[in-house]
Amino acid sequence: MSLFTRLRAGLLLGATVTLVACGDDDDNNGPTVPPTPTTPPAGVSVTGVSSTSVRVSWTAATGATRYVVQRAPATGDFAQLSDTVTGTQYLDAGLQPGTPYRYRVAAVRAAGTSDFSTVADGSTLAPGRGSATITANIATSRTLFADTTYTLSGFIQVLSGATLTIEPGTKIIGDFDVPGSSLFITRGARIVANGTAQNPIVFTSERAVGQRQPGDWGGLIIVGNAPINRTGQVIIEGTGTGSANPPQVYSGGNNPTDNSGSLRYVRVEFAGFATATDAELNSFTFAAVGSGTQMEYLEALAGLDDHFEWFGGTADAKYLVSYESGDDHFDMSEGFSGRLQYLVGYQSTVLPPRPAAGSPSSDPQGIENDGCAGAGCTDGQNSAPLTVPVVANFTLIGTGPGVVPAGGGYGMMIRRGTGGYYVNGIVADWPNAAIAIRDAATNTRITEGNLLISNILQMNNNAVFQTPNGTSVFGLDTTANNIRSAAGTTASVFLGLTQPNFDWTPSATSPAREGGLATFPAALATKAGTFVTGTAYRGAANPSGPKWWQGWTTYARN
Repeated sequence: MSLFTRLRAGLLLGATVTLVACGDDDDNNGPTVPPTPTTPPAGVSVTGVSSTSVRVSWTAATGATRYVVQRAPATGDFAQLSDTVTGTQYLDAGLQPGTPYRYRVAAVRAAGTSDFSTVADGSTLAPGRGSATITANIATSRTLFADTTYTLSGFIQVLSGATLTIEPGTKIIGDFDVPGSSLFITRGARIVANGTAQNPIVFTSERAVGQRQPGDWGGLIIVGNAPINRTGQVIIEGTGTGSANPPQVYSGGNNPTDNSGSLRYVRVEFAGFATATDAELNSFTFAAVGSGTQMEYLEALAGLDDHFEWFGGTADAKYLVSYESGDDHFDMSEGFSGRLQYLVGYQSTVLPPRPAAGSPSSDPQGIENDGCAGAGCTDGQNSAPLTVPVVANFTLIGTGPGVVPAGGGYGMMIRRGTGGYYVNGIVADWPNAAIAIRDAATNTRITEGNLLISNILQMNNNAVFQTPNGTSVFGLDTTANNIRSAAGTTASVFLGLTQPNFDWTPSATSPAREGGLATFPAALATKAGTFVTGTAYRGAANPSGPKWWQGWTTYARN
């Protein structure tokens, strides 16, 4: 009987037939059978990490290039969280405290997406705020959770390759006993700090409410890889004062689209410690930060030095609030070419700083923009790239006379070869002048077409333009540039200028409700792209739009 006939007979009779391979190979296990495309990941587990987050983990699935993660409540339907996870774990944040959840995972292979895994159950931890102190640099990716208050003790660096993720509602404080304690996101590292209007992320003083002062701690510093206009080794002011505070180099960048992460709904309070004489840290420092970084809904209040400072770079930002700064509210220099829209800067007083933290500035301004100054400016104030930002829809309110030193008190200080496009603004109550075009190099930017200041509402300033005081100063044709003056009190222009109930919306009779540049000229339109748009109104608030500052800003002085 042939082999085929015997096999067929055995199968028909239900017999067991064993085939023995020829040769002397004793391995009878046969070839490894790869998983089918429908084979899901195994070993799915859920671990509570904090009161608002859990970690979903699983075993790597053979052939998988990525994974799909879904979540469901204790009872109910599953919803997809992500289909792009490339590792074998997923941190699910923003959950309810002490609450059970269900998870399942599918593997995506070249042949298709698998079935979903067996459902794994887990829950967030019980509510309760703990505390933790960060004393060492962050070398691997880490998450800070909303149920813990974190203390920065020293000059803490997030090192290249690491990502620091911060949950909405997280509070981070600077160690008062370690002067200048700060957080540095170094070149090549990232921060992902995405709060919400209901749960902003807050960096603040360690001291109790009522005792806080400018300079209680250092600040938040981000270093990117975008270009600046200074050559050689350029370090961030306030760094390099010792082994605990090494120099932070931000020169030599070459990637305009560099991505340092994202900041949304973040407040920085009572920062700005001076680590040495005339070497202050800022509330927010953006050094060579690239346009891949996303920034919106940021507030700085009661800082000792500048509140928002850009050293070169190409970063864009929207919805910025600066309250009671120790120096400039918005400071741009060294070839900064980013785009900013919807800015509020308010100054009514000069707050006393923490003892031995430094001194308030002798020349505070609303906006102070510089081209290139100091070492490394190979072509002087004409060094490329020029400082040519777009700044649109800004509201800058000063102190009036007798508060800030005589050297300061300008709503907009444009100097040292700076260009830029400054449109649709309100400038009010500045004791020296609304606008200072300080020098010949800056005036040259106008004739080149690199400086435009237009559609500005100015009121209750000592002058529209800085008048000669021994230096070369320049003005503009107010009619041609739609720089209009308004009578009445500054308070009458807004719905609310009473601390702490600020409402930046133009009042019903406000001249700010109109007069804006709604259609940009060609050069500005090209520079603005789709990020900045023209408006028919002036100032930071749309008369008929949402009050974008509500819920997450605060206006504390101590």
